[in-house]
Amino acid sequence: MRPQRPIVSAPSEEEHRVLQFRPRPGSPLAQRMKQPPLARRLEVANDLSRYERVPDEAVDYRQRMLANVAAFAFTVALLAIGIWLTMSISELRRTQDCVLMGRHDCVQIAVPHN
Repeated sequence: MRPQRPIVSAPSEEEHRVLQFRPRPGSPLAQRMKQPPLARRLEVANDLSRYERVPDEAVDYRQRMLANVAAFAFTVALLAIGIWLTMSISELRRTQDCVLMGRHDCVQIAVPHN
């Protein structure tokens, strides 16, 4: 079977047409678009001032450090549980594969010493 090749034709102007975005009249975006570009940039810069931290606020470093330690402990606990779970599933899979092969010595039995 021969591979079929696509028919290649010269691209028409309708295939590569860029549409201009025009916001709806009366929308806030249309009103901002009427402003000069510099005024739009200054408006955005002024909006960012609400995210600035007031320098008079006292920073509670003790509380931040306790939160960081708690987050680190939580992450370590999740990691330990994940490793334990992975090892348990791996051991169960190994035992199941051994049993399915028909072997009888798949699990080690601990014998107590007297």
